[in-house]
Amino acid sequence: MTPWLTRLSEIAYVLLRIVAGLMFAQHGAQKLFGVLGGKAVPLFSLLGAAGVIELLAGVLIALGVLTGWMALLASGEMAMAYFRNHAGQGFWPVENRGELAALYCFVFLYIALRGGGKWRLTKN
Repeated sequence: MTPWLTRLSEIAYVLLRIVAGLMFAQHGAQKLFGVLGGKAVPLFSLLGAAGVIELLAGVLIALGVLTGWMALLASGEMAMAYFRNHAGQGFWPVENRGELAALYCFVFLYIALRGGGKWRLTKN
């Protein structure tokens, strides 16, 4: 990799963490509040629990608070969502409409392993 791209890698990682966290939080807001084109679900349901995880973990990941733990929780939720809702509908994620769950799963796994990065509010 060229030296100037290497210098930008930490900024790119922090942007990935912030954008992925905020996008994930939007899914939680859809489920919990029925906003952004979503429909509110009962809080004490499986989808309600998913909404709480998505909103809370997404915001904390974006802020860099408890990043490793929140990203691990989000990754696990997305793995469960993939296998529970998509895998039975075909082998390939693009075929079973599970590509977003699979992508979130691996992005958050990477973030869990890497931590908050240079610009975070608290240590992991």
